[in-house]
Amino acid sequence: MLIGELSRRTGVSQRLLRYYEEQGLLVSRRDSNCYRSFGEDAVTTVRQIRALLAAGLSTQVIAKMLPCATGELPELDMCPTVVAEIRRELAEMDDRIDTLRQRRGTLAGYLTADA
Repeated sequence: MLIGELSRRTGVSQRLLRYYEEQGLLVSRRDSNCYRSFGEDAVTTVRQIRALLAAGLSTQVIAKMLPCATGELPELDMCPTVVAEIRRELAEMDDRIDTLRQRRGTLAGYLTADA
């Protein structure tokens, strides 16, 4: 299918699809007319990418996890690479949450000092 059809079927812009391809997340081949052509499995791959992005993962991390993904949700085979990446992402998320809590406490302190 051409990129326009993939865009229509997934609801993802052609620009984003080209970006996913640049990042190594999607694979296309060039037809004789030099148009990008994607296989039927590209629809599932795009839906997997979108789900993993929604979980807060970067495209670099997604590139490592896609080989272990099945289904559109996706389901992840808990291979050592996936486990390590999820643990690393959770640790980074916990650090960001801690930083936000500290900042919130500082801002809230300004309000109570003013009262």
